[in-house]
Amino acid sequence: MKRALSCLGLRLLPIAVLAIAWPARAATPTQRAAGMQRLARLEAPQHRAAPAATAAATAADPCLALLSTDPAGASDYAEGWSKRNGGDAAAQCAALAKVALGDPEAGATALEALSREARLPGRRRAVLADQASQAWLSAARPDRALAAATLAVSLDPGEPSLLTDRARAALAAGEAEQAVADLSAVLAAHPGRAEALVVRAAAYRRLDRIDAARADIDAACAVLPDEPEALLERGILRERSGDLDGARSDWSRVLSLSPDTHEADLAQQDLSLLDAGPEAR
Repeated sequence: MKRALSCLGLRLLPIAVLAIAWPARAATPTQRAAGMQRLARLEAPQHRAAPAATAAATAADPCLALLSTDPAGASDYAEGWSKRNGGDAAAQCAALAKVALGDPEAGATALEALSREARLPGRRRAVLADQASQAWLSAARPDRALAAATLAVSLDPGEPSLLTDRARAALAAGEAEQAVADLSAVLAAHPGRAEALVVRAAAYRRLDRIDAARADIDAACAVLPDEPEALLERGILRERSGDLDGARSDWSRVLSLSPDTHEADLAQQDLSLLDAGPEAR
């Protein structure tokens, strides 16, 4: 249990500015790298090309932009916006502000309720359900996270970002086989998708399928050699196989690439355990 956070294969990052545009079905390597930085996976999946921006989406920007710097201000903005007929967009920002203010359960509950509004388009509901799933993960409720992620997938079947997020929730809920199944479906349609490879490597490791895990993490690092999440997982696999120098190199690289981040905190924990010797690990 001393390495529980690191060994889960789930990297919960700090709240980021959240987008409410449609997710995109195809992503460049740069977009995939940016997508892997979403903390708690709370940002909507990669943007789809959308019709001309609606007035509601344009109005949402100020509220969403406040989330990373002034979540209390975002909450106040959302409250006022709701009184000005901000509708579901205002409710979404209010829910996300709850998460940013340290009440992920309340935020997740509100997002999940919005995702069940039949009047909303299916893909919009999928985004909301996906965000609810990430908020439930932040609230340490992987069971609820998995249920919300399953709703998201049902509303937008085959969307790779949603399947990947459901795999993360499944892994947190102890359902590593389901995580592998979802990620294998993603990778069959999108070979080389680095984020899916990293998470599937963690799932394979949980199933003690170490050769498969190593193959996935090596492939992920070939696509994104400086991705902190991939380096963290590769370090775990290297340490597990006895390559302590390799593990140290990967975790030190995370500290160099991403100081003052959640990944850096995890890497430092692992390095400290490595320095403490076998009994601490």
